[in-house]
Amino acid sequence: MDSPVFAPPAFDRRAWPMNGRLDYWTAPGGWPLRRYRLGDGARGRMLVLGGRGDMIEKYLEVIHHWSERGWAVTAFDWRGQGGSGRLTDDPLCGHIENFGQWIADLEAFAAEWRGEGEGPAVIVAHSMGGHLLLRALAEGMPPPDAAATVAPMMGVHAGLLPMGLARLIARGMCAMGHASRQAWTQKEESGWQRAARQKRLTHDPDRYADELWWREHSRDIALGPPSWRWVAEALESTRALERGDGLERIAMPLLILAARHDRLVSTPAIRRVARRIPGARLHVYGRDAAHEILRERDHVRLDALRRIDEFFDEAAPA
Repeated sequence: MDSPVFAPPAFDRRAWPMNGRLDYWTAPGGWPLRRYRLGDGARGRMLVLGGRGDMIEKYLEVIHHWSERGWAVTAFDWRGQGGSGRLTDDPLCGHIENFGQWIADLEAFAAEWRGEGEGPAVIVAHSMGGHLLLRALAEGMPPPDAAATVAPMMGVHAGLLPMGLARLIARGMCAMGHASRQAWTQKEESGWQRAARQKRLTHDPDRYADELWWREHSRDIALGPPSWRWVAEALESTRALERGDGLERIAMPLLILAARHDRLVSTPAIRRVARRIPGARLHVYGRDAAHEILRERDHVRLDALRRIDEFFDEAAPA
């Protein structure tokens, strides 16, 4: 009689992995950033950067994957979101006065992180985190041994609204005193509203439900729409990065993953930027991928993880 074949237990996406460390790191000026670390680092060290409105909990599944491959994985919540406090009186408003503040936080955090151990040091950055990483590198931050950006925010998807008009509206709302107010509403009271938002993020309803579960069970990490200042800063920062000459100076192995039908960031802008970074590799998924590629259905998510793993094995060998 054949022995039964047992599949490995599924990862519990609604619980912190065993043996991880959750604490706070003090950013320049004394601001506490919530930090999480998992893994022994036999393979090397990895820094995971989330996007706008994200929190560490959304990435526990991929953090666990990379820790199982031997990486010592570190992630943190950006200033003003997740478990790193808020910058306005509205706890659901994603606000920042200047993207340069996040660049300063990243540079200081990465400098300390780079000095924590030996072996290859790599970064995986999603959406806004991808933009901030590439901007920091273009402005002279010492590069890791390799990096992968996933749906990096090289441009904001504004639908049919011309970019010039979008910038004018955002600057006008800030000038009128609405800089720290939510730029739009995010309604999720009905099933239709939740489904509409889910489709912009991922085709996987279960992983989308995980995000809602974490937000409901840890209300202090929940975040809603961005402020008008964030919108104005995002439009200006992405334009300045593409118009400048810093992209050509990024000298490190870089993998870029994108989704052709991304409804949050501009895939044409990602293509333009990828052509300008020396040696950058770009893979664009089709209709089966939305914005959150690392939280997509398994056939997309696992393909993305495979591409990232193989890239780091080649570009940053143990």
